[in-house]
Amino acid sequence: MNLLLLQPEDLGAPSQQHNLVTLSDERAKHIRSVLRASIGDTLKVGLLNGLTGNAEIRAISERSVSLEFELHTPPPPKLPLTLLLALPRPKMAKRIIRAATELGVSEIILLNSYRVDKSYWQSPLVSNESLTGAMLEGLEQAGDTILPSINRELRFKPFVEDKLPSLLQHKMGLFAHPYSTQAVPTKITQPSLLAIGPEGGFIPYECEKLTEAGLQGFSLGPRILKTETAVSAIIARLFL
Repeated sequence: MNLLLLQPEDLGAPSQQHNLVTLSDERAKHIRSVLRASIGDTLKVGLLNGLTGNAEIRAISERSVSLEFELHTPPPPKLPLTLLLALPRPKMAKRIIRAATELGVSEIILLNSYRVDKSYWQSPLVSNESLTGAMLEGLEQAGDTILPSINRELRFKPFVEDKLPSLLQHKMGLFAHPYSTQAVPTKITQPSLLAIGPEGGFIPYECEKLTEAGLQGFSLGPRILKTETAVSAIIARLFL
């Protein structure tokens, strides 16, 4: 945890820049047991979807930690990126969503595709609560406070035909495919939409529909990567 993330409900007066907050949940346990902090120590804090700043520990007990904090600095900027991600295997989904959040993705759309097992959508590991928890962990790791938006699209063809073209307005559209002959672009600065398929990639029909919608296929090279690896590698190559 590189940033202690405060929730709006933690605060008695959210509009004030200076405030006192008492935590008695896992965050307090982390401060005591992992950070081994003491009274007078300073921590980096941020308000969810708000500013970042510093907090001084005023009191510690076996059950709670009290902090006096000041918020004054905007969080790091997001990447100008919408990630269109075929729903991964549930055990991998949390790690991938967390990594995308750490890297600064501003919007995530989970998409159904031919190689996505229907049972994945019913897994508690990809529930809103579970994925929000993964995003919060990503924010704490990256020192960010702004949650990415996350949406689900369970019907591939209607989404690609009816919604995707409008999402691509004023954006560069890209999709990763291991057998594409085009190399991955680098150092992109313009707003973009990146589609990454499931294990095994998008099937030919899906590639055709994505191309018709305005996306350009590319490959990272001869090595075929797992989705978990590909997401981080591609975003880093494109923007970092």
